[in-house]
Amino acid sequence: MSALLRDHPRPAAPVPRPGVLAIDAYVPGRSQAPGVAKVFKLSSNETPLGPSPRARDAYLACAPFLQDYPDGSAAVLRAAIGAVHGIDPDRIVCGAGSDELLALAARAYLGPGDECVFTQFGFLVYRIATLAAGATPVVAAERDHTAEVDAILACVTPRTRVVFLANPNNPTGTYLPYAEVLRLHAALPARVLLVLDAAYCEYLTRADYDPGLALALAAPNVLMTRTFSKIHGLAALRLGWAVGPAPVIDALNRVRGPFNVTGPAIAAGAAAIADHDHVARAVAHNAHWLPKLSAGLRALGLPVTPSVTNFVLVHFPDPEARAAADRFLTARGLIARPVGAYGLPAALRITVGSEEANNLVVRAFADLLVGGAT
Repeated sequence: MSALLRDHPRPAAPVPRPGVLAIDAYVPGRSQAPGVAKVFKLSSNETPLGPSPRARDAYLACAPFLQDYPDGSAAVLRAAIGAVHGIDPDRIVCGAGSDELLALAARAYLGPGDECVFTQFGFLVYRIATLAAGATPVVAAERDHTAEVDAILACVTPRTRVVFLANPNNPTGTYLPYAEVLRLHAALPARVLLVLDAAYCEYLTRADYDPGLALALAAPNVLMTRTFSKIHGLAALRLGWAVGPAPVIDALNRVRGPFNVTGPAIAAGAAAIADHDHVARAVAHNAHWLPKLSAGLRALGLPVTPSVTNFVLVHFPDPEARAAADRFLTARGLIARPVGAYGLPAALRITVGSEEANNLVVRAFADLLVGGAT
């Protein structure tokens, strides 16, 4: 150390503003099982079908141009999304996964003294984004691991500025019918931004469900977010999009970074969203295996929360039993997701995987519970 540096005064270290140190960092699903030859990652709700071949080709075609900045407006991707969903591209904003878009909404509409409401087992990013913006998180109770409109409305105060609603929800896999979403919106003050997080909406084909696209296009205070990470299989590229009223989209564009979506992600996303056949295959695979996996686990006596997504939430008598089951699965190369951070310490979330993976999960639990394990 030089004499100049040694004699330099040492002031107190910078202190983050209130709320930042209250954030528990998001921990992604594990991906490895040491000592196991073949691993099935069922911890992050990734599609077992992988991305569209068209998306892969579009991504690879960008390799000669990595020195170029991407289009900051993601115009090609917004146009592709608009063409598929019948949306004016000017009403769309793209981000590095829907996570970034949720954070942008918080940054644009929340600050110290404001409150943000989300449900008891809602996506962890809601709390993180709220605290990062300096606002106060307010948690609405759920019933049977499902959001309740009246519980959400009971949490709304004059300080409420944002309500986050995952529909369907992660990690529970439950959903609210569209009629309930409309009831929630109708009862919210106009100053409150309702953010409908529809990351898993493609898997849900029930007649009483709607992701909220029409509402986001018609209402002045609704934003709907979507992702390419799940059904489109582009999780590695970090890509999402949101649609809403022009003033809300303008606000998000003002607080986002100028090049928040990469060129390869733009190209792959535009190709993926246009590949309707690939999406249909992913929906069909999940529609076949979600009930089979759920039924197989219930037949073994395991409580499983009814899910409409591409994962199941499995419950155990206590956290110790959950941990033992997790270790047993991991030893067989089956990586599940503990969800203690969500307030569910006695549950595991398990993604619907390939045929082989799903059958192995049921077989592993049978060996563990019925007594055939060695």
